[in-house]
Amino acid sequence: MKISIITVTFNSAQTLTDTILSVLLQSCINIEYIIVDGSSTDNTIDIIREYESKFGGRLKWITEKDTGLYDAMNKGIRMATGDIVGIINSDDFYHRDDVIAKVVEAFHNEEVQAVYGDVRFVNPNNLDKTVRYYSSRIFSPKLFRFGFMPAHPTFFTYRKYFEEFGYYKTDYKIAADFELLVRFLYVHRLNTKYLPFDFMKMRTGGKSTASFNSNFILNKEIVRACKENDLFTSMPLLFFKYIIKVFELIFTK
Repeated sequence: MKISIITVTFNSAQTLTDTILSVLLQSCINIEYIIVDGSSTDNTIDIIREYESKFGGRLKWITEKDTGLYDAMNKGIRMATGDIVGIINSDDFYHRDDVIAKVVEAFHNEEVQAVYGDVRFVNPNNLDKTVRYYSSRIFSPKLFRFGFMPAHPTFFTYRKYFEEFGYYKTDYKIAADFELLVRFLYVHRLNTKYLPFDFMKMRTGGKSTASFNSNFILNKEIVRACKENDLFTSMPLLFFKYIIKVFELIFTK
């Protein structure tokens, strides 16, 4: 079983080495690694070229203008030739070498159509300092209406489902990942398996949590995503996810 892992980059030189190395050092070697760069102006491309040969032909990359993060993700998925597709962001990294092996093992069960797990948010200045632990353990499709979803960077599914159900919607600014998961897991009811461990470390400071305005856009798009997929929600219902975040912060400490 071949796994395609996709990383989207744009001026990611400060963090990309960690991401690339974390893929390179996975114990599972049947990995196709795809990097989609949005015409970076720093030395991102130099870093990609430095590590390209170390993958022994398993690394593919392009650099060209795109219309945003989700457009770039779609490009990567369309480039993929693996049976299973997953995404790791350019400021995240697998902090253990058996993540992909465990994902592959889960898909050996033919009833499993998608896999997800947990993530660990860390201080960007101290990668050993956990700021928040995001667990997908309690997730079920009915929780989408409250703004809760499984950790998107841990989501792996068959490439054929993107062809069948559609790709990321590029007219979303922040929540196209939420909308895609609603479509795949709520509307099309993919049979999922939760793996009870943290797949990766994620540096804090992502786009969806950058400011009050970003959070407002995120919540507005979550409401839209639910409406487009015939799932009722409202802005007040989305406050439930902030209660979960408080518990995550408390138990992290």
